[in-house]
Amino acid sequence: MPRALVFPGQGAQYVGMGSELAQRFPSARRLLDEADRVLGFALSDIMANGPDADLTRTDVSQPAILVASAMSLAVAQEAINPLTCAAVAGLSLGEYSALYASGVLSFADAVKLVRLRGEAMQAAADAVPGGMVALIGADEASAAALCAEAAGGEVLAIANLNSPGQVVVSGARGACVRAVELAKKHGIRMAKPLPVAGAFHSPLMAPAADRLRAALAGVTLKNPQWPVYSNVTAKPVTAASEVPGLLVAQLTSPVRWADSVVAMHAAGVDAFLELGPGKTLGGMITRTVKDVPCRNLDVAADANALAAS
Repeated sequence: MPRALVFPGQGAQYVGMGSELAQRFPSARRLLDEADRVLGFALSDIMANGPDADLTRTDVSQPAILVASAMSLAVAQEAINPLTCAAVAGLSLGEYSALYASGVLSFADAVKLVRLRGEAMQAAADAVPGGMVALIGADEASAAALCAEAAGGEVLAIANLNSPGQVVVSGARGACVRAVELAKKHGIRMAKPLPVAGAFHSPLMAPAADRLRAALAGVTLKNPQWPVYSNVTAKPVTAASEVPGLLVAQLTSPVRWADSVVAMHAAGVDAFLELGPGKTLGGMITRTVKDVPCRNLDVAADANALAAS
């Protein structure tokens, strides 16, 4: 059964994530310890004990989710030996976890990059107050029409195409308020502001993109072991040379998650394994491609079930 490994993005974090895996599996504990050394502070303590306000900070949640996802991957490799797949992909931040899984990034480089990415995104968010709005019952065309009307001379753009009927827009704070007010006029069932720090995946993240471009120039990248489906293009990346430009573009471009799921399924993937905290991607996947199973590995019971299957 050709499977794809998929990795969650920011928002999947919760206090206590990874703790059980670290207690039960030495391979997971080693990654947690290495992350603490690479970062120079006790990320492991914040992951285990919080407080939630610290864990949800953009510059902390991004490395924390990547580390938890890497821990789940290590445990999956023990539960299914050898762990093979036809493709890997991650939602926004999760794309870095996917690149690590496919051997493009070393663990240390991945942790350092997402820490910098989180810091740069927070700085860009502080510079221009912005937000994001989830649209339920929208498609790309209706979301684009809403953005055009609600922008009012400010930035408002499609940020995420998560699954059929679920689109997120991102931009200046005033434009987000107008998007909520105008949504029903465009046939959109519901518009809900999201509790995020800024206008992620919009042109307002351009300063963060510049910082990320500079950081990537100093990182050694390897060709992927498995195709990595890009958030920007929803197409497989098969060469290291493609990665920097796509990761930079990802910060200011829509995340085409639903298109990526459809593309992986069309390429023969008929099962998904979500590695990392929560089960967010599973719901998106099952709404996008019907009757395709998506399992997850977040806690020890998941690993046991996977090994027994």
